[in-house]
Amino acid sequence: MLATARVLGRVAPVMLGVVVAVFFLLRLVPGDPAAMILGERATPQALAALRAQLGLDLPLWQQFTDFLWGLITRFDTGDSLVTGVSTRELILAKAPVSLGIVVFAVVLAVIIAVPLAVTAALRQDGWADHLVRILPAVGMGMPLFWIGLLLIIVFGVQLRWFPVGGVGTGPGEPLLSLFLPALAVALGMAPPLIRSLRAQLIEVLAADFVTTLRAARIPERRILSRHVLRGAALPTLTLLSVNTAYLIGGTLVVEKVFGINGVGTLLFQSIGTRDFPVVQGVALYCAVLVVLVTTLAGVLSAVLDPRLRAAEALRGSDALAAGGVPAGGHSPDGAVR
Repeated sequence: MLATARVLGRVAPVMLGVVVAVFFLLRLVPGDPAAMILGERATPQALAALRAQLGLDLPLWQQFTDFLWGLITRFDTGDSLVTGVSTRELILAKAPVSLGIVVFAVVLAVIIAVPLAVTAALRQDGWADHLVRILPAVGMGMPLFWIGLLLIIVFGVQLRWFPVGGVGTGPGEPLLSLFLPALAVALGMAPPLIRSLRAQLIEVLAADFVTTLRAARIPERRILSRHVLRGAALPTLTLLSVNTAYLIGGTLVVEKVFGINGVGTLLFQSIGTRDFPVVQGVALYCAVLVVLVTTLAGVLSAVLDPRLRAAEALRGSDALAAGGVPAGGHSPDGAVR
């Protein structure tokens, strides 16, 4: 219960900040949604009528309170100004493709980062280590859209191994269609993971308990898989959760490059038409996803490291003691609780 309250205490201010920032920053973008819908030749009377119909003639504070009230009471982000369809329906209809790229990208990033980091750590200061340290630096200097274009040219156009537009519907086609977009995002996300995991592996390999395990003639592979990797994974897992916003943003950009009709395409179209409710909805759902992934990373960290669970239990007992019941279980008057 206390852990849930702490999570909500951290999440609520973040979500409120996202709602306020997105709502008011969008209103600073030049352009009139009514003019975008009716076109440049629309009469002033038609524009005024459409603004009144869409509620755009209301004071800004009233528009915000209406949006916030609908969000709190019904978790409703409003209807699209262009199509009149609920933004929740529009986003959820396109979310599976975008989430598929996100999950696929995380899997590929881990598959890329772990072997390279282990190789570099086991061969510290060797040629393999230097090569692994150079490649991430090159990858970090390349924007995602450029990585996506290179993958399209090499694997889509030249080799013709993967489709490069849309998402197929036949057996296995969705997986093939999402591979290159997910790989582009993974290649952009893998470099910091490689650097972090390599540094942690080198630190754990030099620890005293590893020397003790080796002296006990435990196989090196078992030491690496059961002890070293588990201890070195925690900071990298935290880094992965922190980079969730980058991961989601990269996914939205890559969708546009590969012509995938997901949340990213919906977002860019809505920005172009000044469809404020849809943009607000996309930003809000992405923020919720970031919070969920960060919370999940915290749970996984506690599973991997029992010391975190012990610290959580200690904080809970301290909170109970502060409420009037000491950690020993007796009340101030001496009665056992």
